[in-house]
Amino acid sequence: MKTIVVVGDVLLDTDISGSARRLSPDAPVPVVDVDDVGRRAGGAGLVARLLERDGRRVHLVTVLSDDDASGQLRTALAGIPLTCGPSEAPTPVKTRIRAGTHAVVRFDQGCSPAPVPAVTAQMLSVVAAADAVVVSDYGRGLTANPALRDLLGTLARRIPVVWDPHPAGADPVPGVAAVTPNLAEALSAAGEARGGVPAALRAAEKLLTRWQSQSVVLTMGAQGALALPAAGLAQILPAPKISAEDTCGAGDRFAASLTVRLLDGDGLETAAEAAVQAAASFLAAGGVAGLEAEDPLQMFVSGTPDAMATAARVRERGGTVVATGGCFDLLHAGHARTLLAARGLGDCLIVCLNSDDSVRRLKGEQRPIIGAEDRAELLQSLECVDGVLVFEEDTPAAVLERLRPDIWVKGGDYREDQLPEAALIRSWGGETVTVPFHPARSTTALASALAKVG
Repeated sequence: MKTIVVVGDVLLDTDISGSARRLSPDAPVPVVDVDDVGRRAGGAGLVARLLERDGRRVHLVTVLSDDDASGQLRTALAGIPLTCGPSEAPTPVKTRIRAGTHAVVRFDQGCSPAPVPAVTAQMLSVVAAADAVVVSDYGRGLTANPALRDLLGTLARRIPVVWDPHPAGADPVPGVAAVTPNLAEALSAAGEARGGVPAALRAAEKLLTRWQSQSVVLTMGAQGALALPAAGLAQILPAPKISAEDTCGAGDRFAASLTVRLLDGDGLETAAEAAVQAAASFLAAGGVAGLEAEDPLQMFVSGTPDAMATAARVRERGGTVVATGGCFDLLHAGHARTLLAARGLGDCLIVCLNSDDSVRRLKGEQRPIIGAEDRAELLQSLECVDGVLVFEEDTPAAVLERLRPDIWVKGGDYREDQLPEAALIRSWGGETVTVPFHPARSTTALASALAKVG
């Protein structure tokens, strides 16, 4: 198995979580009753952990001091091969106070500028043996070390090197496969004012010339990413629609995934598109807060964000989860009207979608006309759809048991005795309703018309 080496600065991230139900009598600030204190590795440590959870062979190269926070970092990094040199600076600690799903305040300690650390021969040896490198720069000076820079410049000529920069860090070495600043970082570094995609493109062009990299890939949050190769046109890679309250770690997830795909032989555009999907999946799972889940990165079913995570967040806020279901083969105006009406009944709409095998059993061997992955992607592109769950059975009963929506919606052509799932919905206090049916608009009629055209 090929080895990905993560080189960069490690931070200690601390989350103090609890509930806030009252204000302090001393000042108009919330009182957080602490339920849990969690500590994890941030920065390059998070990138390494994500790659390890992807099943990749990873080695982390960094520097650590001998303070208590570094000891906690070593514990947090257990199981990840680690080669480190000494640091003369304190370990950066970022502490977030969270009330429910909301961050109240963050405290940063030990984050003042640090001197450029020395690198050991062992550190350089590990980096030299890499099959791919992710440089995770958090402005702590490691990437400015001359010996390390010389080595990374040499490696960039023969293996994928992805450089995730920091405003306080060193410029990437020439020749790296991709540099991945976020939009704000890129605009600032290029001296561009905010101005949407045109400003982002101008910034990418300036930085590509300045850094002499093979590509610049700007991450743009909900807008996805902009990939600009040294030779070729820029490509906008849209992000899937998700609901995410905490975007912490999205850039680390993006850089890690981009490196994996480049190492596996994908071209820049394919790799960047996959990285956008992976970052969205990561956020849909709760971001860094979801890292303790059993399978936090398997957040996409047929190309769509995890509907279960979306529904859970809506419930956490006291909202109403609405679901509907069907084959949705050849989307038409009738479908759009039904979905829009269903979405208006609550705070999120989850579509339970028959798999291809399920559609064949229900509709015959000629169906579906469009595969489940594309059907799910089309549904998810609609503003009124918040998530899609694909199910294999002939009825949605099993997937509904998992989702447990508050309201189950079907078209008005159904009667209750034709919906065996109605009793199931009632079993947890949910309701089944119908919305107007539009008989002149159907997939069967549309398919018949298209056959005549063909």
